[in-house]
Amino acid sequence: MRVIGTAGHVDHGKSSLVEALTGIHPDRLKEEREREMTIDLGFAWTTLPAGKTGPEVEIGIVDVPGHRDFIENMLAGVGGIDAALFVVAADEGVMPQTREHLAILDILQINSGVVALTKIDMVGDDPKSRDDWLDLVEDDLNIVLKNTVLSNAPIVRVSARMGWGISELKTALSDCLAERPPRPNLYRPRLPIDRVFTIAGFGTVVTGTLLDGQLQVGDEVEILPTGLRGRVRGLQTHKQKEQLAVPGSRTAANISGVALDELRRGQVVAHPGSYQSTQRLDVQFRLLPDVSLPMKHNAEVKFYTGAAEVVARVRVLGVDELAPGETGWLQLELVEPVVAARGDHYILRRPSPGETLGGGVVVEPHPRGRHKRFAPETLARLEALAQGAPADVLLQSLTAAEAASYKDLAASSNLDALQVQLAIQEILQAEQMLVLEGEANALRPDDLVVSRNFWEKISGRIIHEVEAYHKAFQLRRGIPREELKSRIKDLLRPSPRLFNAALRRLVSDGKLQEAGPVVLLPGHTIRFTAQQEKSIQQLMRRFAASPYSPPTLKECQQEVGEDVMAALIDLELVIAVAPDVVFRKEDYARMVDDVHWLIQQNGTLTVAQARDHFNTSRRYVLAFLEHLDAIGITTRQGDERKLKSL
Repeated sequence: MRVIGTAGHVDHGKSSLVEALTGIHPDRLKEEREREMTIDLGFAWTTLPAGKTGPEVEIGIVDVPGHRDFIENMLAGVGGIDAALFVVAADEGVMPQTREHLAILDILQINSGVVALTKIDMVGDDPKSRDDWLDLVEDDLNIVLKNTVLSNAPIVRVSARMGWGISELKTALSDCLAERPPRPNLYRPRLPIDRVFTIAGFGTVVTGTLLDGQLQVGDEVEILPTGLRGRVRGLQTHKQKEQLAVPGSRTAANISGVALDELRRGQVVAHPGSYQSTQRLDVQFRLLPDVSLPMKHNAEVKFYTGAAEVVARVRVLGVDELAPGETGWLQLELVEPVVAARGDHYILRRPSPGETLGGGVVVEPHPRGRHKRFAPETLARLEALAQGAPADVLLQSLTAAEAASYKDLAASSNLDALQVQLAIQEILQAEQMLVLEGEANALRPDDLVVSRNFWEKISGRIIHEVEAYHKAFQLRRGIPREELKSRIKDLLRPSPRLFNAALRRLVSDGKLQEAGPVVLLPGHTIRFTAQQEKSIQQLMRRFAASPYSPPTLKECQQEVGEDVMAALIDLELVIAVAPDVVFRKEDYARMVDDVHWLIQQNGTLTVAQARDHFNTSRRYVLAFLEHLDAIGITTRQGDERKLKSL
C-alpha cells in the first residue's frame, strides 16, 4: 500500500490528471466543482500496473490545492506520502506555486516522484512545434528541479483530456514506488487526522495516512492531544472494509465513544500511552534561500507537521539569526500541543504576509526545558541526535530523559525494535547506561534504565545526603527513607520509581544499608560521650530496679536528654510500645515470652491476669498488650487475648 501526493500550481490540471489515472474525481466539495478549483484535500485510489522494475501496486492519491490561499490545506496532505506527482502545465510552465510546492517537497524530503508535464494538447496542433515547445519547457523545468529531491525524477508528457501519456505515467509511478523501501512498522501506530465526518448508522469517521504501526478493529485508541478515549469500530482502505490497517495506508477509521465535534484536523489517533503531546520541540532547520527576511530569534511562525497547524515562537540556537539558505538549530515553543516523533519532518511559514520559510527534522520531541541559546553541549547533543548511529540516538535520548522505562526510551528514539536492541547492548557494553530494574540481557517494557552520568549524579547525591544527616544528627542511627526522598526530590522527576530503584541498587552494591525505616552508611554506629554513657547507665539501673513499671518516656528524656533517648530507641536498646511507655530490650523480650507461655497454658489472657503476673499497673500492661495486638502477635476477643497464630 502506497500513497502519492500531487503538487503544483493552481489550474495546472492536478485533479483532472488524478481522474484520468484512477477514474475518480478527487474534488469532494460542491464549491470546488462549481469553481473548478481544488480548495481542500481530495482522495482517489487505483492499482498501478507492473512497471519496468516493479510489480503492480495499490496506491492512494492525495490531491492538494494549488492556490496560494489554500497552502495550509496542501501542507495537511503531503506529510505522509511516499512519492510526489509533481504537475506542471505545458502552456504556463513554472509558476510561483510550482516553486513553493517544490520547496515544500524538498524540505519534507519527499525524495521520490514523477513530474507530469500536463496539458500538452494546449500548446499547438503541429506535432513538431509542440515538441519544440515542450523541449523548452522541460529545459526550464530541469533548471528549477536541479539540486532538489526531484532532480532525477522522470518527466512524462501527458494530456488528461486526450488521454495521451497516461499509460506511460502509470508505468513511471510504478517504477518510482518500486524503488522506495517499505514503510517501517515501529508498532506504535499513529493516524494524523486530515478529515473528520459522520456516516448515518456508523457515527464518527476520521481519515489519514497511517504511520509507524498497525490499527485493528476493536483496538482501544486515544485522541491526542485531548486524551479522549475511543475504540476502533471499523476500518476501511479505499472504501474496502479491513480488519487491519497497515503502515503507509490511506485509512478511514470509524471510532466509537468520541463525538464528531470533539475531533478536528491535526489531532492524532494512537494506542493509549504510546505517544505524548508536546509544546516544545528541538529541530534542525533550513531557511529557504529565496525568503524575504532572515530567521530571527523570537519570531512568530506557523508550524506544520503531519496534518497539524500550530502557531509557534522560534528560539534560534547557536547564532544570533539565520540568513537565507542557512541551516541551524531551533527550539520551537508551540501555542498548542502537537504529537511529533524524532525524525518527523515539518514546515515553518510566516503568518503575514504568508510565506514558506523552510523546515527540517524534529530531533527531540520532548526536551526537558528551555535551552541556553549558545551552550556548546546543547548544540553537540542536537548534532548527535540528527547525525548519529542508532546507539548515539538512543544514548542522547536517554541523556535527555536521564531515567526512563525501556518502553519510553525506545519510543522517544523512534527506532525499530531490532535497532533498539542492538543499540542498548552497545551502550551497556560501553558502560554508558545502567539497568536499575530488570535484566540487561532481557529487558521488558517497564524495566527502568538510567544514563551513566545521571546515575553518578543521583547516587552521589543520595550518599551525600546520608553523610550530611549523620554529621547533623550524630545520635541517630540513620535518615528516615521519606526524609531522604524529600531531600532529593528535585532529581526524581524522570520517574516516580527512581528513588526506590536507586536505593535498592546502592544497598546491593554495599554503599548504603537499610535498617527498618532508616538508611545509613555501612559501618555507621552511634557513639556516646563519656557523660552520656554515665547517664545511660544510671537510667538502665532504674529500668533494672523496676523492669515492668519502668520510667516513662518523658522521665527518660529528662534523665539522659531527648537526643540520647531517641538514639537508644533507634538502637533498639529500649522499645517504645506506646507514646509514653518504654521497656528495656531484654525486659520487653521476657514479657513477650511470658505472654506466649501464659496463653499456651490457659488458652487466653486478660489484662488483669497479665497485670498480676508482671506485678505492675494496668497502665503498663494495657499498653504492652495493645502493642502486641498491633504487631500481630496477639488478637483481642472481648476482654481476652489469644495468640494470633492460634
